[in-house]
Amino acid sequence: MTLLAYAGAALAEIAGCFAVWSWLRLGRSPLWVLPGLASLALFACLLTLVDSPAAGRAFAAYGGVYVAASILWLWLVEGQRPDRWDLTGGAICLVGTAIILLGRRP
Repeated sequence: MTLLAYAGAALAEIAGCFAVWSWLRLGRSPLWVLPGLASLALFACLLTLVDSPAAGRAFAAYGGVYVAASILWLWLVEGQRPDRWDLTGGAICLVGTAIILLGRRP
């Protein structure tokens, strides 16, 4: 469930931010902001589905997923092939996510 919540949250956050980016940087209509705001609200709701007693830990672990998903967005939506630095950075972030999520705690 955690992986699905993170994946959905990443898609919702990136789509919401891209809607604002499209309006302000790509000259799209200001109406792009409306679905963007809805998408960002969905992102916040999806993060509450993560089974964690601490919001900060859930958010920190999500950060690595967000970075990896952003690199996929770069490639699949924007048509920019990630370079080795993108992929290396994304892999490092995912290792950090795994450490946060899977680390043994008392």
